[in-house]
Amino acid sequence: MSSLLKVDNEIKTKVDAFRERITSEAEDLVANFFPKKLLELDHFLKDPIINITELKEIHSEINLTVPDPILLSNLHDGLEAQNAKKRKLEDGGGEDMVTGTKVFVMPGGMMKSNGNLVDLIEKVKPEIRTLIEKCNTVKMWVQLLIPRIEDGNNFGVSIQEETVAELRTVEGEAASYLDQISRYYITRAKLVSKIAKYPHVEDYRRTVTEIDEKEYISLKIIVSELRNQYVTLHDMILKNIEKIKRPRSSNTDALY
Repeated sequence: MSSLLKVDNEIKTKVDAFRERITSEAEDLVANFFPKKLLELDHFLKDPIINITELKEIHSEINLTVPDPILLSNLHDGLEAQNAKKRKLEDGGGEDMVTGTKVFVMPGGMMKSNGNLVDLIEKVKPEIRTLIEKCNTVKMWVQLLIPRIEDGNNFGVSIQEETVAELRTVEGEAASYLDQISRYYITRAKLVSKIAKYPHVEDYRRTVTEIDEKEYISLKIIVSELRNQYVTLHDMILKNIEKIKRPRSSNTDALY
C-alpha cells in the first residue's frame, strides 16, 4: 500500500513521533489526570467561596447617586407640559421630554465590576480551558486509532466514533461556558450604563443584583458540570478501552 503514495522518510519519522507523543499524553490523561481533576473539582465544590447561602453577600454596591430633580421652566404648569408632550409624540416632531442624564464621566471614576464574581470567574475560567485542551488531545488520540475503512467487523470502530462524538460534545459545552461569562459582562455593562443615564430608575439597579446572583449560581453549576464531564469521560473510556485501542478483533486468525 505504501507504494501507492510516496512519503518522505524524514516527515514520516516526525509524524510517527507525533503520534507516539499524542498516544502517551492521552493515555496518561485518561488514566491519571481525569480522575485527579474530578476529585479536585469535587473538593472545590465544597469550598465556602462557592457555597454562599445568603446571596446578598455577593452583591456589589453601585456608587451612582440619584441627582436632584430638574424643574422644567419653559412650561407653565403640569397640564400644559402633558399637552405639549402629547402633541410632540403625535406629530412625530421634537424629542421626548425625558431624555435621561447626559453622562460625560463617572462621579467616582471607573465603575468597577462585581469583585466577588470576578475572583470566582478567574478561578473557573482556567478549569474550562483545561477541559477543552485535554479533550482535544484525547479526541485526537482516539481518531488516530481508527483503522482503515473495511466491510464488516466495525463494531469497535463505532465505539471509537461514539467516543470521539462525546469528546466533541464536551468541548462544545465547555466553550459555551466561556461565551456565557462574556455575555454576563456585556449584559451587566449595559445595565450599569442605563443606571448612569437613568439613576432614578430603581428597576435597573435591582436587575444588576439579579444578574449577579444568577451568574453566581451559574458558576457553581459550571464547576459541577466540569466535574461530571471528567467523571463521564473517564468512565466511558475505561469501560471501552479494549475496543478503543483494538477496534477489530483477530478472531478470524483462530479459525486456521
